[in-house]
Amino acid sequence: MREKLRFLISLHSLENDFQMAQAETAKETAHKLGGEVEILFADNDAVNQSLQLLKAIQSRVEFRPDAIVVEPVGATALPQVAQAACAAGIGWAVLNRRPEYLPDLRRKGTAPIFAISSDNLEIGRIQGRQFTALLPKGGSVLYIEGPSQSSSAQARTTGMMETKASNIHVRKLKAQWTEESATVAVRAWLKMATSLSASIDLVGAQDDSMAMGARKAFHEIASEAELSRWLSLPFTGCDGQLATGQAWVRERSLTATIHIPPLTGQAMEMLAKVIEDGSQPPEHSSTTSHSIPSLELLRPQNA
Repeated sequence: MREKLRFLISLHSLENDFQMAQAETAKETAHKLGGEVEILFADNDAVNQSLQLLKAIQSRVEFRPDAIVVEPVGATALPQVAQAACAAGIGWAVLNRRPEYLPDLRRKGTAPIFAISSDNLEIGRIQGRQFTALLPKGGSVLYIEGPSQSSSAQARTTGMMETKASNIHVRKLKAQWTEESATVAVRAWLKMATSLSASIDLVGAQDDSMAMGARKAFHEIASEAELSRWLSLPFTGCDGQLATGQAWVRERSLTATIHIPPLTGQAMEMLAKVIEDGSQPPEHSSTTSHSIPSLELLRPQNA
C-alpha cells in the first residue's frame, strides 16, 4: 500500500449525530491506516456537495485524494461526479445508496468503485417490531421521517409498515435528519387543529436526533397536563451511537433506538486494501443493525 493514502469524506451535516459518528470513525480509521483524511460537510445541500467534490477532483494532481467516500445528500448518487472521479483514477465509495451506474464505471475504471449501506429496509422492520412490542394493544404513532428524496428514509418507512401490527396506525411528519428540523415539524403540527384531537400513543423517528427534536417541541407546550401527557409517551429513534442514542436510552429520554454501525471506516479499509492489491471489492455490501434494548426486553415491560 502506498504511504499516506489521502481520503476525502463527504457527509451531510454537522447537525446529525450519526454523521458526526461517521466523521469520528473516519478519523480513527485514517490514523489506523497511517493515512490522511479530509472531511467535508455539505450542509444538507446536494449542489454544494457536488461542487465540493468536483473542486477536489479537478485540483492539481498532487493535491487530489486517492479515494472519496461520499454519503449523497440528494436523491441521486452524484453520477457526473462519480464519472469524474473514475476518469481521474480516484477510488469512489458510496454510502447508503446502490447507484445504477456502478457496473458501468467498474468496467471502465481501474480505481476501486463500490457501495456500502446500512440495511435500511431491515432497520425499518426492526422499528416496526419495536412499535408492536411497545403497543401490544395497538394505537397510533406520530412518525417522523427523513426527507422525501432520501432512499434511506423511504426504505425505513417501507420496512416499518411491513412489520408493525395491523392495529397500529401511523401519522407521518417530514424532517431533514436534524434535531432542529424535527422540532420545527412537530411545532407546526401542534399548531394544527387536527393535533388537538389526535390520540397519539408513541412518537417514533427515523433518527435519534429527530426523536430528541420532537421532545424539544413538546417541552414548549404551556399546559402542564398536556406537557406531562406527551412526555410520558414512548419515544424511539434510530442510529444508536454510544454517546448519543444509547446514552439517551440509558437516561430514558428515548425508550428505544436501533444501533446502526458507521460506514466510513469499513469503506476506507476496503479502499485501502484494493489500492494495495488491485482487486475490486464486491459491488455492494451492507451492515447489520439491532434493537436497543432488545425486542425481548421491550415486550415484557409492556405486555
